[in-house]
Amino acid sequence: MIYTVTCNPSLDYIVDVEHFVPGKVNRSTKESIYPGGKGINVSIVLKNLGFDNTALGFLAGFTGEQIKNSLADIGVSTDFIEVEKGISRINVKLRSDEESEINGTGPAFTDTHIKKLYEKLDKLSDGDILILSGSIPSQMPETLYSDICEYLKEKNVMIVVDATKDLLMNVLKSHPFLIKPNNHELGEIYGVTLKTREKVIPYAKKLQEEGAQNVLISMAGEGAVLIAKDGSVYQSEAPKGTLVNSVGAGDSMVAGFVAGYLMSDGNYGEAFKYGVSTGSASAFTEWLASREQVEKLKEGVMLI
Repeated sequence: MIYTVTCNPSLDYIVDVEHFVPGKVNRSTKESIYPGGKGINVSIVLKNLGFDNTALGFLAGFTGEQIKNSLADIGVSTDFIEVEKGISRINVKLRSDEESEINGTGPAFTDTHIKKLYEKLDKLSDGDILILSGSIPSQMPETLYSDICEYLKEKNVMIVVDATKDLLMNVLKSHPFLIKPNNHELGEIYGVTLKTREKVIPYAKKLQEEGAQNVLISMAGEGAVLIAKDGSVYQSEAPKGTLVNSVGAGDSMVAGFVAGYLMSDGNYGEAFKYGVSTGSASAFTEWLASREQVEKLKEGVMLI
């Protein structure tokens, strides 16, 4: 079974306004509401690609109930922990001449809620896949992801981590199966600017030397790089298409890589191609990639 963890899910309220003017009454031309959060995006895309999975995390209030119901409508299984105080976040994304975002705070977490998460993780078995995605609320320990990796070290669980800075670096000692920073996040870790795939490679290898088995670097329009466990280096340009929505593209790449790895019986090149095509498919659509879109784009992904 595949599990995802989203510590602070949201409802994403996306509003389109022509020529937004601050301080005035503006009327929308289009509105959409989606369940959000990086792990939830991964769960949805995995389901779209034909892989059942269970979304773990924390929900609160009427917004939490709507997130759970929305995922049920899509067919994603959930096993969330209910938080008593507050509501799950509403993130407002305003699309106009410029894009703006207002992200909510989320509910009030306690140590009891974190303990309940570990009780959920006790259900994982050898061969399961656990995907830890996104930031964590300030009330939670900064070592949460590395603590989870340590907690599961006696089980043969394939752990994937998509996070930034210390949250990512702290897990390396546990040798996660896959990590996926983007090129900007990789540059922040090492204090450099990385704009090309060639410059990304040596720094991605550093992350592998520090413990990650596979390192996947997303680079938006510049494509992607994979430093595989077997020492292979894969590169690809980004598929051609019109950018519609960049939100969720990186999460989709993670889902696509995992799906491709499973479908190809562990072929890193195929997993990489599937990850690249899935990330791009989400970028080229209003929300998240479908399997049909992914398969079509995959035909044009060439490994370098």
